[in-house]
Amino acid sequence: MFKIFKVPSRNSLYILSSAYIINKYSTTNMLQATEKEDISPSSDDTKLKKDWSSVKDIRQESKTFGTRLLENKEDVWRHNAWDHVDWDEEQEEAAKQKVSLQSNNPMALEEQQKYLKNPSEFWNTFYKHNENKFFKDRQWLKVEFPELHNTTNIDSGNKKIFEIGCGAGNTMFPLLAINKNSNLFIYACDFAENAVQVVKNNKEYNPNHCKAFVWDLTNKHIPIEYIEPNSLDIVVLIFVMSALSPNDWNQAVDNVYKMLKPGGLVLFRDYGRYDMVQLRFKEGRMLSDNFYVRGDGTRVYFFTSDEIEKIWGSKFSIEQNAIDRRLIVNRHRKLQMYRIWLQGKFRKLPNL
Repeated sequence: MFKIFKVPSRNSLYILSSAYIINKYSTTNMLQATEKEDISPSSDDTKLKKDWSSVKDIRQESKTFGTRLLENKEDVWRHNAWDHVDWDEEQEEAAKQKVSLQSNNPMALEEQQKYLKNPSEFWNTFYKHNENKFFKDRQWLKVEFPELHNTTNIDSGNKKIFEIGCGAGNTMFPLLAINKNSNLFIYACDFAENAVQVVKNNKEYNPNHCKAFVWDLTNKHIPIEYIEPNSLDIVVLIFVMSALSPNDWNQAVDNVYKMLKPGGLVLFRDYGRYDMVQLRFKEGRMLSDNFYVRGDGTRVYFFTSDEIEKIWGSKFSIEQNAIDRRLIVNRHRKLQMYRIWLQGKFRKLPNL
C-alpha cells in the first residue's frame, strides 16, 4: 500500500503513498513547491493556462464541471493536468492508512505549545526569507471568482474588497493591474508584519486605491480604524482558514460577518482532506486531527465539504460548496500528484 523510495537529494528514505506519487525520481524542490499553495508543476517551458473551472458543487448533480477529463488512464501523460480524477478503492484506503499512522504518532504536547502560542512568528520568518518569491499571482481568479473581476469594470460603482491573509498581495495586485473602476478600493491584511511590508514595498502599491495593514483574523475586534462594520462587498479567504487553529474558526467567521454588508460575499478556497500535501506529512507533525505543522513551523488544516458547510452555514447562505480534485502531471519526470482543494461562495444573511 505504501512504497519506500530513495530521494536523490536527501540521505533519508521517504514513505510515500501510492495514492499521490508513482515515480521514484521525485525531487525535494517539487515537493516543496506544492506544499504552500496551488502551484502546478510544468513538464517543460510551456505553462498550462487554466481558462476553465474544474470545481464541482457537491450539492448538485452535474456533469459539466471541468473540460479535461481522464477517460483512459493510458492518456495520462498527454496533458499537465486532469480535472476531477476520482480515486479507486486502493488509493482511498492508502490515504486513510497514512492519516491513521499520523494520528497514532502526533506531535508531543509539550512541543505543540510553541506552534499554538504565536503562529504569526513563523509566517514572519517565512516572509523574511522568501519575500514575494514563493507564491505566484493568482491568474485563475477570473475563472473561479468572476465576481472579483466584475468589480474592476468601469461602471461597477462603489466597491470595497478585503483580502485577508494577503501574503505578498497575490490577489490584490492582479486586480489593481486590470482595474478600470475609480471607485474600487482594496484592503489587505496579514498577521505577519513582514508580509504586509512586502506588499507595501511592491512598486504597484498605491495608497489611493489600496491599504495594507497588520491584523489577525482571530482577533476579538474587527479593525475599525480601517474598516467599518457592514461596509465590505467582498471578503477573500484563499488558503487562510487552514492556517488557523480549529478553536478560532468561529471567531474568524464572526469577524467576517461583522465587516460585510448585508448580501456581501465571501470567496473561499483552501486545502481538502487527503490532498497530497497532507499525505506526505511525516509522523510527529500532527497537532490534532487533520491539523499539522510544516517544517518551517507554519500550520495547515485539511477540510471536508461537510466541515465547510458547518463552519459557514450558520450565518451565511452557501451559494457554492465545491471540490476541485485534480491530477497534476509532470510528463518529463513521469510524476503524478493528486491535489484536492475546496472552494466556496458564502453570502451574508441579513439581521442575524
